[in-house]
Amino acid sequence: MYQVRAARSAALFVSAARLLLPALLWLGVVGDVKAQDITLTSRDGAVELTGTLLGFDGEFYRIDTVYGELTVDGSGVLCDGPACPSLEDFVARLSISGAASMADVLMPALVEGFALREGYGLRREPLDTNHFEYLLFDRRTGRDVGRFLFRVTNSDEGFADLLANEADIAMSLREIRPDEAQRAKEAGFGDLRLRGRFRVLALDALVPIVPATIPLDRIATSDLAKVFAGQITNWSALGGPDAEISLHLRNADSGLAQAAVDKLLQPLGQGLSEAIERHDTDTGLALAVAADPFGIGLASAAQTGPARRLGLSGACGFALRATRQTVKTEDYPLTAPMFLYTPARRLPQLAREFLFYTQSAPAQLVIRRAGFIDLAPEAIPVAAQGDRFVNAIAQAGAETGLDELQRMVTVLGPMQRLSTTFRFEAGSARLDAQSRSNVDQLARRLDEGLYDGKELMFVGFSDSDGAATANRLIAERRAEAVRQAVMTAAETADFTQVQMTTDAFGEAMPMACDDSAWGRQVNRRVEVWLR
Repeated sequence: MYQVRAARSAALFVSAARLLLPALLWLGVVGDVKAQDITLTSRDGAVELTGTLLGFDGEFYRIDTVYGELTVDGSGVLCDGPACPSLEDFVARLSISGAASMADVLMPALVEGFALREGYGLRREPLDTNHFEYLLFDRRTGRDVGRFLFRVTNSDEGFADLLANEADIAMSLREIRPDEAQRAKEAGFGDLRLRGRFRVLALDALVPIVPATIPLDRIATSDLAKVFAGQITNWSALGGPDAEISLHLRNADSGLAQAAVDKLLQPLGQGLSEAIERHDTDTGLALAVAADPFGIGLASAAQTGPARRLGLSGACGFALRATRQTVKTEDYPLTAPMFLYTPARRLPQLAREFLFYTQSAPAQLVIRRAGFIDLAPEAIPVAAQGDRFVNAIAQAGAETGLDELQRMVTVLGPMQRLSTTFRFEAGSARLDAQSRSNVDQLARRLDEGLYDGKELMFVGFSDSDGAATANRLIAERRAEAVRQAVMTAAETADFTQVQMTTDAFGEAMPMACDDSAWGRQVNRRVEVWLR
């Protein structure tokens, strides 16, 4: 009879299916009581479930039963047993591990902004050289309501802790690698590459830096890749002095260094040169390059110190520099998003509220004030885009006639470009990670009604590889696909109040040279224009 009643209970109060993660996480049940059995009884006494308590998030129990792992709504049951948590004294716990560049400034700024906005008191407690904890408490009663534990390491360690069930969130300066994503799937974490499993918090960029002794202002992206692959070893090949180039990069387990390989060398199918001097910190890297008369490094745009930045160029004369605007729009090809990854697991309500806050408009102000590039869309008037339109005219190919250029100016002239831009993975019609995050950002603002009474036009552009007519059709299809993705992601937007249109100009406005894979990828994009 018990088994029959327990089986029926799955339909009554089990909110998530079996095969959830067996992680013993920071979910508010502490000590060795986690290994003890509890009994959950429906409030009418008709149904009972007995099993080992795996976790409690303030709302739901996770227990290991004869039926497998079950998640049970705490509001519908009574708990009996020594491991039963106190519902009134529950403290939400969240463990966050990964990139030191995020843990040092960005995440603390967001935790402090969240606590201030929600009216919580806040205490920071250092634990050791690699760990610290934030305690959030009720100002009226002094009772702790949340503990956010940080482990300060690197992107590799963040993913390792996540997959080992030792962290709830991984901080990373790079996308999850295919092998890591596969291991996460096999461990029951779900696909960490899907929408909802990651979020971009802020943006950084990889910039080439040199000392003042190197008389260069820019370097071709392809040449930069060859330099770090060890194929170009003397400055004279780049128009500099006749001296051997010395290479500087962050340590191998740094997410920023790994992003450099992913973005710069993978398109060439090359690996890094072995003759690279490694550095433990961004500041150390910048200082070392500034002091090396023949050095070059790839650094965080936020940490270039006294070294001098180089622009990225191509044979056609374009020069792209890492500015706030070019990084936000991904016009600069070495943009480096800063990620949070979460498994397909229910987190405590306070943790969910914090994650929601990180994507809000107030959080974008916090991110900007902390010295990072935020994700808030910015309107860029045509008057501030003169160089783009000049380049469109100067680089127009034989198939891009005056009529098409005039149509582009006529259509876009009365509008403003939003910094929200959508780009695609190399050789794929799939949006890249930053762009997938942009879908959610733009959809959230549509839900908030920020564009009611206005027109949003999704405008497709392409590279010049192939016939102009075909490229324009491809760009138009991409613009429509992005429009549909944003509309699908917007859950409460009233589309009778905002006009969502598409157009395409194909190869009419290149952002970079089409003579390289990087340039072609930058040119394949969907922009958003506002009127």
